[in-house]
Amino acid sequence: MGDLNANEYRSFEDIKRVDENGNEYWLARELALVLGYTKWQNFSKVVDRAMLACRNSGVDVDNQFTEVGKLVEHGSGAKRKITDYELSRYACYLIVQNGDPQKEAIALGQTYFAIQTRRQEVADYFNQLDEDNKRLVVRGDIKQWNQMLAEAAHNAGIITDEEFASFQNAGYMGLYGGETVAEIHRRKRLRPKEKILDFMNSSELIANLFRISQAEEKIKRENIKGINPAADAHFEVGKRVREAIEDIGGTLPEEQPTPENSITQIEREQLNRMKAGKNKMLDE
Repeated sequence: MGDLNANEYRSFEDIKRVDENGNEYWLARELALVLGYTKWQNFSKVVDRAMLACRNSGVDVDNQFTEVGKLVEHGSGAKRKITDYELSRYACYLIVQNGDPQKEAIALGQTYFAIQTRRQEVADYFNQLDEDNKRLVVRGDIKQWNQMLAEAAHNAGIITDEEFASFQNAGYMGLYGGETVAEIHRRKRLRPKEKILDFMNSSELIANLFRISQAEEKIKRENIKGINPAADAHFEVGKRVREAIEDIGGTLPEEQPTPENSITQIEREQLNRMKAGKNKMLDE
């Protein structure tokens, strides 16, 4: 299975800048070089498509793609003004989603900025939730994406239960540094019928959500066929997510603490509280 150097993600961190208000941004011309675009006119077309995607998503383009100018010298010593952009994380995410998928740096960027964007979403929208509710929200997303991944795997020719188990195992091994599903289950000290996804905290669930969603997209995008190529792709995606988390200083999934209560227990407790509340209203 493919081997990727975690240091490749470092390039995105190296060119990240922070303004006087503490907001991070990337310069488009520096990002272009990291992504393998040597000609600005080619990269500017990608930026234009990303701006269109930003506008279509209802987000203010100028806040995400801030146009700036800079002076550069010609060989004669004369100076001319060129266009550049200060890009938000979301702008970078849209750019790599609209870039050339054949470029390995684009694939690396998709993983890096997807994780960064998701981390910001968690900070923006999940901070008001307690840990139990964060787990419930992400676990619900995983159920949906797992169904989509199963469909993509079936279309790739993975038919039998044994093949699908092998395919799933490959993704976990990539993300967990070689640990199999059985080994993760054993490390968490779970009972035979308990599911490992139900005993993950929100951070570990988010890592798995990216593994699942990016694997589904990769299999469909590259029209992968056959158990071995699909398993290799799933392993590669898991490994890339792991390397990105490690490179940006996150906690690796196997180092996350295992919650005492399962998702099923949390759901049952919340349903009981909801029913109790309804019964109390009827009695009043």
